[in-house]
Amino acid sequence: MKKLNIYFTAGIPQLEDTADIIQLIQDSGADMIEIGMPYSDPVADGPVIQKAHELALQNGMTIEKLLFQLKAIKDKINIPIILMGYINPVLSFGFEKFCAACSESGVSGLILPDLPPIEFEKNYQHILKQFNLNFTFLVTPETSDERMIYLDSLSSGFLYAVSSSSTTGNENAVLKNEDYLSRLAALPLKNPVMIGFGIKSKEDFENVTEKADGGIIGTAFVNILLQDRDWKKNAIDFIHSIKG
Repeated sequence: MKKLNIYFTAGIPQLEDTADIIQLIQDSGADMIEIGMPYSDPVADGPVIQKAHELALQNGMTIEKLLFQLKAIKDKINIPIILMGYINPVLSFGFEKFCAACSESGVSGLILPDLPPIEFEKNYQHILKQFNLNFTFLVTPETSDERMIYLDSLSSGFLYAVSSSSTTGNENAVLKNEDYLSRLAALPLKNPVMIGFGIKSKEDFENVTEKADGGIIGTAFVNILLQDRDWKKNAIDFIHSIKG
């Protein structure tokens, strides 16, 4: 069974909706949850997720607030929660303090795409190990085989394979890059490979996960939270449509 990871930005549609969304994702059959920590300059994200970051910040979402919300529900959640964000807000919070708070709040791993691997290895890897947190690196179709193996060796939990070298939610993203997916499948990687960026339907999900362990859906899900008054029902229906 291929794993489904659902991403959403913390603090949307309303500040206090985080717990309900996490519960809904778990109850609808997803295998893991990736939560975006809002940031004022989310460079790797497309317009939908940028808009979500803006709204979340307007709503008053902060790292402290998110960790508080997660801690309150950690006993009800039994699928992995991964926090995704940018390194600057984490450094402002204090890296070790952040990892300790993540550990106490039931978080199982982090994705910080703008943290360079060399820096990670030198300064941060030991802190993550101390708090028993996974860390996931991203690879793209442009990443060499050698570098993929290196990034996989530093990662734990899973390796995030970006389906194309574009921002999230890009309509023109090449979803099924056969050469790239075959290349990933042929490498001696230690982590499961999850494909992300551009998956909008069950057909997309099945296509990209043919040779991978699972898929990550972000923009299509965030869109529901941003646009739909009846977002709870539509979010449940959407996850069921992928997993069904």
